[in-house]
Amino acid sequence: MILHPLVMLGSGLMAGLFFIFSTCVMKALEGLRPPEGITAMQSINRTIKNPLFALVFWGTPVACLLLMISTLFHWQGLPSIFLLAGGVCYLAGGLLVTLIIHVPMNNKLATLHRDAPNAANFWANYVSRWTRWNHLRTVMTLIALTLFLWYAMSIN
Repeated sequence: MILHPLVMLGSGLMAGLFFIFSTCVMKALEGLRPPEGITAMQSINRTIKNPLFALVFWGTPVACLLLMISTLFHWQGLPSIFLLAGGVCYLAGGLLVTLIIHVPMNNKLATLHRDAPNAANFWANYVSRWTRWNHLRTVMTLIALTLFLWYAMSIN
């Protein structure tokens, strides 16, 4: 089944990206003065919108959905539960958190002028909230990856 390796690869790539943001990038940005942190994050948010990222970001949940549907039609007991649970973790924790929390926050940040009177306060709240929710994305995509790996081990 070609979908299983794709969801493993996509989950791993996204978990790694989220992990790096949680452990390095946001800490580095938080250490900058607010105008510089705002400018840097605005640049990151513009730069990440590229075809390769889009392929992984959108391709992984599509592959998860297709894999989950296929799993329902080709039930294998416990291994199927690993696939379904992994898909749910990825879709809820990786995709939905991004779309519901991070995208709106990033859109608000995009309109903020770095020297606006409220910029420093906005930035402090942004970094704290963005990072907290990113920790959840990291954990959920790592759980998804683990479940997909358990599936692979359970069928061998």
